[in-house]
Amino acid sequence: MDELRGLLADTCTRLFTDRVTPALIEATEKGKWPDDLWQAVEEGGLTLPQIPEQHGGAGGTWDHAHVVLSAAGRFAVPLPIAETMVGAWLLSSAGLDVPMGPITVAPTQQGERLSLRRDGAAWTLSGTAARVPWGRSAKHVVVLAESGGKPMVARLAGGAAKAEPDTNLALEPRDTLTWSSAAVAAAGTSDSLQPDSLWLAGAMARAAQMAGGLEFLLSQSVKYVSERKQFGKPLSSFQVIQQNLALLAGHTAAAGMAAQAAFHAMEKGDAAFEIACAKVRVGEAAGLGAGIAHQAHGAIGFTYEHTLHFVTRRLWSWRAEFGGEGHWAERLGREVAARGAQALWPLLTSR
Repeated sequence: MDELRGLLADTCTRLFTDRVTPALIEATEKGKWPDDLWQAVEEGGLTLPQIPEQHGGAGGTWDHAHVVLSAAGRFAVPLPIAETMVGAWLLSSAGLDVPMGPITVAPTQQGERLSLRRDGAAWTLSGTAARVPWGRSAKHVVVLAESGGKPMVARLAGGAAKAEPDTNLALEPRDTLTWSSAAVAAAGTSDSLQPDSLWLAGAMARAAQMAGGLEFLLSQSVKYVSERKQFGKPLSSFQVIQQNLALLAGHTAAAGMAAQAAFHAMEKGDAAFEIACAKVRVGEAAGLGAGIAHQAHGAIGFTYEHTLHFVTRRLWSWRAEFGGEGHWAERLGREVAARGAQALWPLLTSR
């Protein structure tokens, strides 16, 4: 592990252990923005680890971003860290400066289109984006739209849209934002951006968060069955419990490797294949892993007072965001079919 990865891992563990308490998560679920936590995260350099220094970041890589996002999922951090990373990456890719403050991204739903129009020397944005993460709380909104047949990145103030509040299963904001000729603060484009760049980066970020969440489920379940006794023996001594935890451990390890491989490929530039594989593998693991964890905990795991649900509800929500397993499996299938059966093995071994 390089020095920056180690520093980020230690900072995340220390900060999230101290600050991300059940009381704080419950407060955010009731609509309170955790401003102190955000400031601590931002000051700790956890929001822009992979952004070049000339654009306000730490000058690291996507592998460094993976460390932070995995930890954010493991601790169920109720902040748009992933969205800020993705939005900042889009801005820096288009040669634009990255502002301070929480960032969200749009559109996040397949098939949605936003319209950018030039108004003299400036740009305006019109359109509606549903299920925007933290839409009502973000200070900035970064959108990826098309102009002249090319993808274009634009940044708008958080209050420039009409917001219709909504939440996901984890009670995180997922709002509908509507812009009507809203003023764009900055806009730019890059040959490296594709129409699905936002979708791919979002799926990759969710994969890392889910992989981190699975790590929590595994450690929490092992701890619980080691301490809880039934018929005078720890639950961990029963063979069925051992087998279920072994399955959870296997899924957790596979999910973690798939997510990490996607981030490593992203650093090289062509990660669509790995991201699709990661979203499928981690999504399947999230569904199975949450079930095993709740079975291991029994009835107590389903109570609101227990912390298990903070992670499992996020896993169920993140699994469907930026495309579920069905979407990405179909995309992989179409790509393999288009290349032909003889090209499959060379494709796998060349990654």
